[in-house]
Amino acid sequence: MMARDVPPEPAGSAVPAGAAVPASRVALVTGATRGIGRALASGLLASGVAVAALGRDRDRVDAAVRALRSERPGERVVGVVADVTRAEEVDAALDEARAALGGIDLVVNNAGRIDAEVPLWEADPDEWWSVVETNLRGPFTVLRAVVPGMLAQGGGRVVDLASGASSHEMRGSSAYNASKTALTRLGANLHGSGFARGLRTFEVSPGSVRTDMTLTMPLHAGRTDWTPVDAVVEMVREIASGRLDAWSGAFLRVTHDTPAALRAAADAGAAGPHVRRLRVTRWGPDDPMPADLPGSARVR
Repeated sequence: MMARDVPPEPAGSAVPAGAAVPASRVALVTGATRGIGRALASGLLASGVAVAALGRDRDRVDAAVRALRSERPGERVVGVVADVTRAEEVDAALDEARAALGGIDLVVNNAGRIDAEVPLWEADPDEWWSVVETNLRGPFTVLRAVVPGMLAQGGGRVVDLASGASSHEMRGSSAYNASKTALTRLGANLHGSGFARGLRTFEVSPGSVRTDMTLTMPLHAGRTDWTPVDAVVEMVREIASGRLDAWSGAFLRVTHDTPAALRAAADAGAAGPHVRRLRVTRWGPDDPMPADLPGSARVR
């Protein structure tokens, strides 16, 4: 079977309602050579999760893997190389990762780019579309390749590194704004399609983490209140453990959420199919637009 072929759904393949999906054991982290992705790879290894660290540049990938093996001796990590927008490269990287580590049951879509902070009418068309391809086509390409294997195993987890730009309007950087919003919709769509088969998806906004990318952004000039990258790592590790599965399909923001608070809210019944999703706001009870538009999926 080709890596991107979706296997037919066998009888009884749906996960029983309320059944727990096992904790993740093998992760693919994109954009893993630096910044948040590099920290996530190290943090997952520290939790005993094997990691395939994916990047576009072989030298950077090899250097990152050497450092990770030094930091986390005895843990299983392999470096794989691909442009996430190129399906044939992603397929080859996944084959290499599976051969080294086994079936992947956690994907962290971290690779991303941002465009110039200018209004849409001043944007460079080639840069604009390249950012959308990285931030949206990239996760699509990775997920289309890896999710069938997760379903064949009975389930898995997907973490999309979303953004505050996924939940609100920006001025400038319209490609980033549009692509991160679309990524959140993509994750919710995947949740709706795959939840009954054991797939759990999470849209995680890391907040403003000090990275090579954020330091180049005029938006963050002079910023001192950075989100600690360790908080992002803690959130993703908690997701990998399965303890936040009640929030599958939802938007989580590291600057305002903690794993403990999310667990407590879920225990109190706060998690649900209409919580932390993108919605059009009605002007009031007399708005003729229904709260649930026709065709809206109700999952869980």
